[in-house]
Amino acid sequence: MDFHVSLLSDHDLYLFNEGSHIRLYEHLGSHPMTVDGTAGTNFAVWAPDAEKVYVMGGFNGWNKTGHELQPRGQSGIWEAFVPGVGQGDAYKYHVVSRYHRYQVDKADPFAFHTETPPHTASKVWDLGYEWNDQSWMSSRGDRNSLHAPMSIYELHLGSWRRVPEDNNRSLSYREAAPQLADYLEQMGFTHVEFLPLTEHPFYGSWGYQTTGYFAPTSRYGTPQDLMYLIDYLHQRGIAVILDWVPSHFPTDDWALGYFDGTHLYEHSDPRKGIHKDWDSYIFNYGRHEVRSFLLSSAMFWLDRYHIDGLRVDAVASMLYLDYSRKEGEWIPNQYGGRENLDAIDFLRRFNSEVYRNHHDVQTIAEESTAWPMVSRPNYVGGLGFGLKWDMGWMHDTLKYMSHEPIFRTYHHNELTFRMIYAFHENFVLPLSHDEVVHGKGSLLGKMPGDLWQKFANLRLLFAYMYAQPAKKLLFMGGEFGQWAEWSHESSLEWHLLQHESHRRLQQWVADLNRSYRNERALHVLDCDPAGFDWIDGSDSQQSMLSFMRKSKNADEIVVVVFNFTPVPRHNYRVGVPYGGYWREILNSDSKEYGGADFGNAGGAEAQEIEAHGRPYSLNLIVPPLGALFFKSGG
Repeated sequence: MDFHVSLLSDHDLYLFNEGSHIRLYEHLGSHPMTVDGTAGTNFAVWAPDAEKVYVMGGFNGWNKTGHELQPRGQSGIWEAFVPGVGQGDAYKYHVVSRYHRYQVDKADPFAFHTETPPHTASKVWDLGYEWNDQSWMSSRGDRNSLHAPMSIYELHLGSWRRVPEDNNRSLSYREAAPQLADYLEQMGFTHVEFLPLTEHPFYGSWGYQTTGYFAPTSRYGTPQDLMYLIDYLHQRGIAVILDWVPSHFPTDDWALGYFDGTHLYEHSDPRKGIHKDWDSYIFNYGRHEVRSFLLSSAMFWLDRYHIDGLRVDAVASMLYLDYSRKEGEWIPNQYGGRENLDAIDFLRRFNSEVYRNHHDVQTIAEESTAWPMVSRPNYVGGLGFGLKWDMGWMHDTLKYMSHEPIFRTYHHNELTFRMIYAFHENFVLPLSHDEVVHGKGSLLGKMPGDLWQKFANLRLLFAYMYAQPAKKLLFMGGEFGQWAEWSHESSLEWHLLQHESHRRLQQWVADLNRSYRNERALHVLDCDPAGFDWIDGSDSQQSMLSFMRKSKNADEIVVVVFNFTPVPRHNYRVGVPYGGYWREILNSDSKEYGGADFGNAGGAEAQEIEAHGRPYSLNLIVPPLGALFFKSGG
């Protein structure tokens, strides 16, 4: 019996070829269904320069020419309904190109599930799942708002925790759900950001060499298992951000590259199509169908997996044609410039479509240059992201903190420079995985001094991050002072928590999260200059800093004072706007956090002595390598 089935209308084809289809996953790929009482699967794949396309799998003994797909007019799409193929069946497409006698077996670009690497076949899979996060989904806009506290725990699922008694394997999605939710709740993080969970053949790429733009990695379970993990986190009040990589893809011959005997998804000219740093292909953002593919991938994770945000990797590499290239290794745009106009258009379209369809999520750019208005709307000339990583803050601050304290007086500008540009974008302050790999050492290992000073310096670094106006991101392991560089092949050093110094550091991060969430002055105006005032940013001689964080209410103020030297400061005067008692809500030198309990006995009474242009002032004891947070009115 011949079955004539298509999930593509003429309008779908029009939108696909126009570059504006945002839900191709509903039409291309493999979809199990019943036609005229016969169960089977409909296959559809884009291969415009193929002469013939077949689907093969265990259902036909991997016969390369056993089931032929038919062309859909001149659209470049091949499709067929194959009876008897269903849930879990592995398959690939055998593509016969009309050029160079090229024949190849390809995984499905739109597959929802795959074999576990190193196996590379796609799997037929139904994505049915009964979600239980309706309460979260109806209110998550408040949790994702720029006025809300966003404290992000960045995590690589395969190495967060492992099961040593079971061959040191990684946790599955379902095993991770209660453990991760408990830990994030204990630590007070509001969001978790997963390094890419999209399928990737090379585990050591951490997911950044993506082949499955619609398939979660099967290393940790099925698509429904990942849905369960996200659902569970939502029910515990935790938002989920997914790292998404539209900047490049690997060159494996069974994947996207050279798909139909032509450079279909990538540029044909290596000066545009090869990313030299990562030996990977660069998407051709000027090709309409490629834009539809990427837009549909982004929408897929938001639609079907209830993802609360997409962090877009390596945006700078997309924006610049000469990114990491020497003279003569790149092609200028039509105006002679180095800007990738097609990528710019794509990113603007991506952001506009995301926010049009999911107004309550966030898109976050990892963008390392001074490109203007990354997190400003398209209609004012921006790229349209909701937030941008502040890589400058990360670089300057870690550089400053690595100096021996005696030399910090000469590098004060590395702390203060950020406030010149702090509100040009909506920023996230990242202490990410990139800072604890490839010989850079751990955060604790970067800190100078003896053991006590290392821990005090790291507490000081975290205090400085949480006090600054911006959202926060911390990579796993930093919160308890992992000594070793992160390794994707092993678990975090959880055994360190048997030592008091590591437990107390962990408690410091938990209490920073608690105060960041509870004190409106520390988060409501994270992205607004009205939320920040210097008290004294120029005391370089003593390596001291002080400033105020404010909310929209005039009486909600937190004063923060930092001492970046190991010398305690007595009778240190700080100007404040109001009289009365200022309670010390956090002290990084408290014994509770591993310090020596230098401080102000819980607070200080403001004296009517003018300082720093303010009518009142606090006379403080500021602990060595310490940070103090004060709140007015009790």
